[in-house]
Amino acid sequence: MFILNNIKSKLHSFLTEIGALSYFTSRFFKDAFKRPFEFKEFLRQCYNMGNRSLLLVGITGFIIGLVLTLQTRPTLMEFGAVSWMPSMVGISIVREIGPIITALVCAGRIGSGIGAELGSMRVTEQIDAMEVSGTNPFKYLVVTRVLAVTLMLPLLVIIGDAVALFGSFLVENVKGNVSFTLYFNQVFNALEFGDIIPATIKSFFFGLAIGLVGCFKGYYCKKGTAGVGKAANSAVVFTSLLLFIIDFIAVFVTDIFYDL
Repeated sequence: MFILNNIKSKLHSFLTEIGALSYFTSRFFKDAFKRPFEFKEFLRQCYNMGNRSLLLVGITGFIIGLVLTLQTRPTLMEFGAVSWMPSMVGISIVREIGPIITALVCAGRIGSGIGAELGSMRVTEQIDAMEVSGTNPFKYLVVTRVLAVTLMLPLLVIIGDAVALFGSFLVENVKGNVSFTLYFNQVFNALEFGDIIPATIKSFFFGLAIGLVGCFKGYYCKKGTAGVGKAANSAVVFTSLLLFIIDFIAVFVTDIFYDL
């Protein structure tokens, strides 16, 4: 009986949070197109989230390119298919590995930062002070951050893909003496718009999910300093789960259009 009640409590809490997040999302879309538009704060958030995540995304992408090529090359050599390495790595990174790895890195870097920042503002009653002063804290704090993440993440994905492909090229150049021109010619010959467009579109949804969950957890943070840490932690966990769900839906929908 205790286990059953615990499951019911957890399920009720989960469904309540899903409902609150849905309302939060609808409020975002309602306020995003209302005046005044906080362009200055939006640009500042774009710089904070884009520029400050660039190094981490670049290093992660570079290592992914190196590891993927080093791990795959021996298997392809057994079948005499090393010449397919650029095409295989290019399609794998652009279609799937680049977007999801970059999104997970940004969920940890950006999502937790948003959750902790807004959570600390809620705990120190700065958000309440903004409401009393007549400003709209939701529009200034939430809308600008969500839009900034939604815009910046696809750019970070493109940069991460490029750095990952360069890392893969370095391995091929050292191991197989493949030139820069030959490697990237094979990569671009293998890629199609059907590989690039779905990956780019789902990157926008990844950014939207990171921004919404991070802002939601921070904006409704419970009182106390412990609530700030919990908001940052739960933002990363919830966002990571949501990213995999969005990725599955995107792959499923793309596969349907390919079959048509």
